[in-house]
Amino acid sequence: MIYRLLECTFPRMASSPDISLILPAYNEARVIAKTIAEAVSYFDARGLGYEIIVAADGDDGTREIVRGLAKANPRLQAIGSEQRRGKGIGIREAVAIATGDIIGYADADNKVPIDEFDKFLPHLREGIEAVIGSRRGGAVIEQAQPLYRRIGSVGFRIFMNTVVGLPDIQDTQCGFKFFPRRAAKELFRLQQIDAYMFDVEILAIAQRLRYRVRQIPIRWRDDADSRLNLVAGNLRNVRDIFRIGLKHRFGGRIA
Repeated sequence: MIYRLLECTFPRMASSPDISLILPAYNEARVIAKTIAEAVSYFDARGLGYEIIVAADGDDGTREIVRGLAKANPRLQAIGSEQRRGKGIGIREAVAIATGDIIGYADADNKVPIDEFDKFLPHLREGIEAVIGSRRGGAVIEQAQPLYRRIGSVGFRIFMNTVVGLPDIQDTQCGFKFFPRRAAKELFRLQQIDAYMFDVEILAIAQRLRYRVRQIPIRWRDDADSRLNLVAGNLRNVRDIFRIGLKHRFGGRIA
């Protein structure tokens, strides 16, 4: 049933899967096989054709694990580098090669259970250009972040909205976002930020393109394993927020 609804909504390319799921990863060898197994089980149970692209930086063997799994399941592939280049560039490169009618990404450490996609599909079928997870407005937080990170997220939101101007978006940073193929290709063709603030950038681009953004409260759990360097990482985030604001709020060229 879901397959037929997708086929009516999204004109299909020859042999294109229903969905391309991108899993950005940095040294996630410990969890990547389990995350992939849960996604494969979910897609199979719902009769969805899929491809899974793991955009993995690091040197812990994550890419090699995925390539090993791909010998038995050719719908899996891994891209990336031993160097830590950034989540934004990894997803950008994965979107460029994705072929699904729907393209989206989820955290490799499974902070949002993949079956939350059930809530997203009707909105994508409706043609909404960006359907994004939110940890606010009715979300179920199964394991909260530490207090200092929650306080920091409030400050980040105030700062980000002052500089970039996304007042209607309650949660820019939830790593569970999906788009129809055409919207995904256009957003990530224009996206340039390599690190964590790429989420803010694609939403700023969506706003400029007058894309509709639908926010979906999700189930979310913190894994207490942040890979962000709190000093160097946050300095880079501040710089990138100013770059996004100058380009997309104060009249820079979009292309």
